[in-house]
Amino acid sequence: MTTPTPRRTRTVLVTGAAGGLGRAFADAFAAAGDRVVLADLDRAGAERAASEISTSSPVPAVGAGVDVVDRDSTDALALLAAEAGGGLIDVVVNNAAIYATIRRSPFEEIDDAEWDRVLAVNLKGPWQVTRACSPYLGEGGRVVNISSATVLSGSAQWAHYVASKAGVIGLTRVLARELGERGVTVNAVAPGFTLTEASENLLSDAATYGVDRGSIKRPIHPDDIVGTVLHLASPASGFVTGQTIVVDGGRQFL
Repeated sequence: MTTPTPRRTRTVLVTGAAGGLGRAFADAFAAAGDRVVLADLDRAGAERAASEISTSSPVPAVGAGVDVVDRDSTDALALLAAEAGGGLIDVVVNNAAIYATIRRSPFEEIDDAEWDRVLAVNLKGPWQVTRACSPYLGEGGRVVNISSATVLSGSAQWAHYVASKAGVIGLTRVLARELGERGVTVNAVAPGFTLTEASENLLSDAATYGVDRGSIKRPIHPDDIVGTVLHLASPASGFVTGQTIVVDGGRQFL
């Protein structure tokens, strides 16, 4: 009888991982036996989350600070993740984004500085993090970018957020073309309005928002998004690239 080859411990970098969806992704990868590097602008929050994960995971997690719009910061993060992984980064999950602090305004009234900041973090950030990690992504590497189902609905008074997340889909397609020759896949996940702490602070009716529009009529929870991200990061998705998967219980159809 052939002895199964032990699963190699992968190194997974998740940005925006101090809380919310990013923390849910980090928890799931750690539970699967991966080495997780949690990065966030809130360095203390990322380090605290990594410490909590490490208490129950056989593979210690690493917490790090990062400003995804600063090239020196993203380069340093990529090097840290690669060193943790013995020279390789296996999976990059570009989750960091400005979301809950955005002020809803008609497009004519959006402040220029806020527009620039949202586009910088939400769109330039995934480009910059992936660029920094690219030298360490080998055959079988995976990049998963977090977009939003609001791109399909065109949520009013949120032009900068919707535009930034639409840009993530376009960026995903280009990166899939350019990294495909190296055997690296790049895909996007577009969650619907998900019940995180940030979402609950954003809307007083967060628990019921959008539920009536869904084919599955209940709120969306972080665990509902995790499975799709894990799949796209797995060997099972090796022939899937350049795609956007909407995870929203059937509120929108792509």
